[in-house]
Formats: sequence, structure tokens, C-alpha cells
Amino acid sequence: MSFRVVRSSKFRHVYGQALKREQCYDNIRVSKSSWDSTFCAVNPKFLAIIVESAGGGAFIVLPHNKVGRIAADHPLVGGHKGPVLDIAWCPHNDNVIASGSEDCVVKVWQIPDGGLSRTLTEPVVDLVFHQRRVGLVLWHPSALNVLLTAGSDNQVVIWNVGTGEILVHIDSHPDIVYSACFNWDGSKLVTTCKDKKIRIYEPRTGELESEAMCHEGSKATRAIFLRHGLIFTTGFNRSSERQYSLRAPDALNEPIVMVELDTSNGVMFPLYDADTNMIYLCGKGDSVIRYFEVTPEPPFVHYINTFQTTEPQRGIGLMPKRGCDVTTCEVAKFYRMNNNGLCQVISMTVPRKSDLFQEDLYPDTLAEDAAITAEEWIDGKDADPITFSLKGGYVSSSVNKSLPSKKAGNILNKPRGDSASSGATGSSAGGGNFASGNNNEASEGGPPAAVLSEKDLRTIQDEIRKLKAIIVKQENRIRALEAKEDARNKNGSDAAPASAGAASSDGKASESANDHASTSAGTSKDED
Repeated sequence: MSFRVVRSSKFRHVYGQALKREQCYDNIRVSKSSWDSTFCAVNPKFLAIIVESAGGGAFIVLPHNKVGRIAADHPLVGGHKGPVLDIAWCPHNDNVIASGSEDCVVKVWQIPDGGLSRTLTEPVVDLVFHQRRVGLVLWHPSALNVLLTAGSDNQVVIWNVGTGEILVHIDSHPDIVYSACFNWDGSKLVTTCKDKKIRIYEPRTGELESEAMCHEGSKATRAIFLRHGLIFTTGFNRSSERQYSLRAPDALNEPIVMVELDTSNGVMFPLYDADTNMIYLCGKGDSVIRYFEVTPEPPFVHYINTFQTTEPQRGIGLMPKRGCDVTTCEVAKFYRMNNNGLCQVISMTVPRKSDLFQEDLYPDTLAEDAAITAEEWIDGKDADPITFSLKGGYVSSSVNKSLPSKKAGNILNKPRGDSASSGATGSSAGGGNFASGNNNEASEGGPPAAVLSEKDLRTIQDEIRKLKAIIVKQENRIRALEAKEDARNKNGSDAAPASAGAASSDGKASESANDHASTSAGTSKDED
């Protein structure tokens, strides 16, 4: 007699449900770029989607309450000169987003609460180093202001965004970097490359610790660190079949699990939920989302179910756990772009009869606060990300805050005038170019300080000169008219012969007024 034991798991019955069309986002011109990117980033405040844009690259930022049909002239974030390839929200500030583009520049933007009222073209900071297109941007999980970028020039750069300087430069990749991921505390970095290898680095020094063959196929691969240290990868075999694997960092050559899925051509993006140890596989061009649970017992990666839709997906974003609805036992929320311009919202829910907070479904999750600063991290300090309980729901700890830092020279929360010297140092040392358009934060203990560039100052000085010239000209005209009026009044009481003398006097008065006008103009010019 044989029987099959069903594995016990609280996620066995997770099911996905798409929201109604009026609760989704419609009429979005999703980017047609062939770059392998999710084209979407989401946090508890905003949804950002890379869109098709003429005359450069752009992405749209929408507050979550702006659902329905999006106007064709909706404001964009459009400061790039080439198509935008990747975007990422800062995990420590829901108003800050980074973007990489084909124009070789990485820009960091500050989005006001409530969304954009006009197209945003001035970033907070430009990060200029890469010589070819930048297709990957990634924030550090626990250190404030630390951003990783990778480009088609095979370079990986880690920045301190607050000062615009380069912290680490990794140039040991022989080909294009497909993906990168920090481990739980940000002390290790895993990358995949076009040469089919997976590599682990010490991110502070750029030292290569280990490398191995990842997947034998030539198409793009992806690798992510799981919370407890293992590495999950997706890729293709020699027959172009899609597969995933699970590996230990100290034995990259020997996968713990290697499983073939299907023969589709789309690159698979692994989206990971560290709280529940669930992995969602979303393939580009697929109409399904497969989800798995990673456990310590064989076969380690357990298939749970598949969410099926009718439309193939162009891009997809995963909401952080802070943005999920704990009252309905929602464990994941996806924002899925279709080719027809619809961004579909999909809720993954665990069915429970009780309305109480389910502590087993919601362990402490990632908080909005950073554990350490960029300076502490580069000096060798590691720290796990700060976590908090979702019991009672999540309330943002700030309203439209800038990236918090008390270090001098952080242009993300200091006026340009306060950090000019340190900003210039960061620019010369690391290639960061600062923009002043959105850098109007209040100085400590005082009212908001206006930040003006050198060009703005020159424009204002020119306007002042023009106004002075107009004032002098009008003053001369008024004095001449007054002199004529006085002469006319005098002529009214004098005889006709005297009128000639009055006219002569009037001419002299006019001449003296003109002399005075020229003298005033010369004085004004000397003062300028």
C-alpha cells in the first residue's frame, strides 16, 4: 500500500487575483526597448514605469490613488538624452528614485508627495562615469545613499549618492553584466555576466572571491541572494530551455538544485520575498507567474502554483511588503504591464478565516530607515537592515523627506551653498555632477534657502542692469517734461517777446536735464 504525503506549508493555497480594470492603470506607453529589464519599480507611495518617449528617455511616476486611464500629456520624468533602461526606488526614502539610460548617465530624482504637476527635467544629482549605456541600477539594502550601477562598458561602480563620489570601481568583468544583487546585510555581491559565469565579490574592495559557470545557454541570466545566504539563479541550457538553480556561495560549481522549466525565449526575472522565502518567476513575454517556496529540506525549491493571465507581460514590479494589505492576508502585490498599455494589479493572498493579524504570515519586514551610513559601510561596518512589525498596518514615517544624512556635502538634503566645497570635491574625485533644480531643502534651523546656479545669477544681474537703464531713461524723460511744463506756465504770464527767451530757457533746461541724464547713466554704469 502506497500513499503520498502532502507537504505542510502555509503558502500551499496562495492564489492570485487581478483587480478590476478601473482599479488598474491604463493608456501607458510602455517602453519598446529590447533591453532585458522589468521596466517597472514600485513602492508604497508611487508606481514608476519606463515609457516610450520622443527626443530622449523618460519614465512616468504615478501615485497609487491615480488609477484609471492616464492622460496622454501626463507629466514625466524626462531628463535623459537616451532611452531609460532601468529604474529603482531607494529603499530608505520613498520619494527618491534612480535611473540609468543609454546616454551613459545615472540620475537620481526627488519626487514630491502627490506626484508630479509638470514634467521633471532637473535631477538632484548626475552620476557620470560610464562610457556606454547604463542598464542596471541597484540600491544597497542597509547602507544609506549607496547605489550600484553597471553598464555595457563592463564596469560596475558603487557610489555615495549623497556626495556624488565613487566608493568602489570593479572592472574585472570581461563582458556585459546582466544582473547584480547584494546579500542580506550588503557584505557580499553576486553578479552574472554575458560570459556565462556567476561571480561573488567583496563589494568594498572589489575583490573577486569565487566564480563558476552559471548556465550554459548564451541568453541572459539572473542571480539573487536569498536571506539565509544561498544563491538562486535563472537562465538557459544549451538547448535554450529555461532553468533555475540553487547554489551555496562556497560551492558555486555544484548546484544544489538544477531544474528545467520550459522552452520559452523570454528571460526570467526572479522576484524574491525575504519574509516568506517565496520566489516568483516572471518571464518576459509570458502570461504566467510561477511561484515557489524555498525550504531547508529536499527538494529545497518547492513549486506551489501558477497564476495565469490572457495577455503576455512586457514588464513587472513587486510591491515591498510595507505596501501590502495585512487585513486581507495579502503576501505579495504585482504591477504587471501588458503590451496594450494596461498596468494590471495582481494581489497574492493566503486564504484565512480569521480577521485578526496573522503573525505567521507577516514576520518583521524591512523598514524605511537605513541601518548605517555610506561612510560607515565603506569603513567596514556591516549591519542587517532594520525591520519592524506590520501589526496595525504601515504608516510612512515621513512626508516628502530628502535622503537623511548629517554629513557635510550631502546634496540630497543640503542647499548647494552649504555644500559647494564638498560637492566640488565629490565631483572631481568621482565624476558626479550636481544639479540645483530640485535641491531646495531647508537648511537646519532656518527657512528654506533658495539655491541659484552661476547661470541664474548672471541672468539676474543682466535683468538688474536693464531695469536700471530703464529707470534712468524714464527719470530723464520726466525731468525734461517737468522743465517744459514749467516753461509753458511761465510763458502764459509773459509777453510774446519773452516767449522766445522762455523757449531758449526751456532748451537750456532740457539740455541740462539731458546732461544730468547722461551723468546718471554713466554713474549707474560705473556702479555695475
